[in-house]
Amino acid sequence: MAARGHRSGPARRREVATVSDAATAVFDLLDDEYARAILIETYDEALSAEALAEACDASPSTIYRRIERLEDQRLLDAEQRLDPDGHHYKVYGTNLQRVTVELTAEGFELDVDRAEDPADRFTRLYEGFKG
Repeated sequence: MAARGHRSGPARRREVATVSDAATAVFDLLDDEYARAILIETYDEALSAEALAEACDASPSTIYRRIERLEDQRLLDAEQRLDPDGHHYKVYGTNLQRVTVELTAEGFELDVDRAEDPADRFTRLYEGFKG
């Protein structure tokens, strides 16, 4: 019979792994219902904050806060548009394609696949040909 507090079999050590601030920010955003709704609503078509507030059934201030957080993590892109009246406004489109979380011995690894801007892709390809 094993002594109290001891297990039979191989010993296991439990450690709390730290996650980077960037990974934590992405986890938090994906856990937020409004942030997820914004990403889903802007998947096929870029929308204004006003249209997002309506589609997500949220106040404009809630939408703007989430937009700012999503832009900070480069999960959402903004584009300036001009309406027929001559006024400028922004529309937002999802920049996120995939998030992969992997548990390793060192902790969690987060891999975020973002859509690549055509100009950035061209630059990367051009620099690849030069090298």
